[in-house]
Amino acid sequence: MAEFIRRKWHTETVTGLPRRDRRGCDYDAYMPDLLSNRSVLLDGPVAADVAEAEASIARLNSEVKALADTEVLARLLLRAESVGSSRIEGLEVGGRRLLRAEVEQQLGEATRDVTAKEVLGNVDAMRWGIEVASSEGEVTIDLLLEIHRRLLQGTHVEQHGGRLRTQQNWIGGSNYNPCSATYIPPPHEEVEGLLRDLCSFCNNQDLPAVVQAAIAHAQFETIHPFADGNGRTGRVLIHIIFRRRGLAPRAMPPVSLVLATWAQDYVHALNATRYVGSPDSKVAHEGVNRWIGLFATACRRAAEEATAFEDRTRGIQMAWRERLRPVRNKSALDLLIQSLPGAPILTVNGAAEVIGRSFQATNEAMVRLLEANIVRQINIGRRNRAFETPEIIDAFTDLERQLASPEGNTQVSGPSRRVPARQTRRT
Repeated sequence: MAEFIRRKWHTETVTGLPRRDRRGCDYDAYMPDLLSNRSVLLDGPVAADVAEAEASIARLNSEVKALADTEVLARLLLRAESVGSSRIEGLEVGGRRLLRAEVEQQLGEATRDVTAKEVLGNVDAMRWGIEVASSEGEVTIDLLLEIHRRLLQGTHVEQHGGRLRTQQNWIGGSNYNPCSATYIPPPHEEVEGLLRDLCSFCNNQDLPAVVQAAIAHAQFETIHPFADGNGRTGRVLIHIIFRRRGLAPRAMPPVSLVLATWAQDYVHALNATRYVGSPDSKVAHEGVNRWIGLFATACRRAAEEATAFEDRTRGIQMAWRERLRPVRNKSALDLLIQSLPGAPILTVNGAAEVIGRSFQATNEAMVRLLEANIVRQINIGRRNRAFETPEIIDAFTDLERQLASPEGNTQVSGPSRRVPARQTRRT
């Protein structure tokens, strides 16, 4: 039976704070039901939403013929998902900034873009978690701790990385006490047991993957096991489940970009899963179905937009080949055309490493791309020369703008949140 646990917050002796932040109070921490052996009954419309979502994700992964073999689309969508997940937490960064910071890291340059650095931590954590889940197949507390450690590595809250919280936390209200919080997670001594139950649920295969991912994510956010980084870690868990269940073996739908657009509905739907009483009650049933329905719709839309993005990227590559004809099969030029969408900003050395060709052959191919206005030269740091691919970066920006439109069409409804500006089209 889900319930609230009454606790008392004792006044701390802190000088210089307003009276309301120094006071003590009684507060109610939420204790959710365990997921193990819990039945989930879907309403008819929600079951249809789930089926459509799974079909769309499966279609995305089966139709990425041009890009999936080299994991190019997967890398692009990984960045898109990480940008979206970070954006929900208030970390604003566009694709071009993120890509430049990524190249700076590869070159050993000290990036000054703190926000981009945090989002790159999200990329690393997500990539690592999905790869481990694919190879080992088990979701464990240690896996979640390592994802969290990687997520916070190099940030101002690095000391919390990979550690379960040891005190009460809360959402909303004051930074100094939970007296006016909008949500108070379970007491810290309950966290480890709840996470063990969550991992057991994630390793089961009784439910459709989209339903399992939705419930697991909601439970993770309800537990809120870390001092910081809960939202981003919880959204990595979504894709771990998709990968280990075989629903998204190649490319992930950037569902976080949709959830960022529907941020208010996202929060309200998560809150609806926090019922009090029996899991078989009407309010519990309605709350869980509301969340699963929203999540499934977000997954479907993300997968459909990602499929359209792959089509557009493939069209850009075909146009490049026409401009560069002839392009010899398996040449450095051919391999660069295949690889540029996954690495839209890179140095010649980096490109040579990506395609497995000599520096000279890669440099000659890059010169041809430069002459054809497919890439343009930029500077990274003080001395490093790099090349960026404007058409791919613009396509990436357009994907984010499209997913930021509540109606899924920026001509009908503009982006509902901050997004990078659309670039002037180049000829």
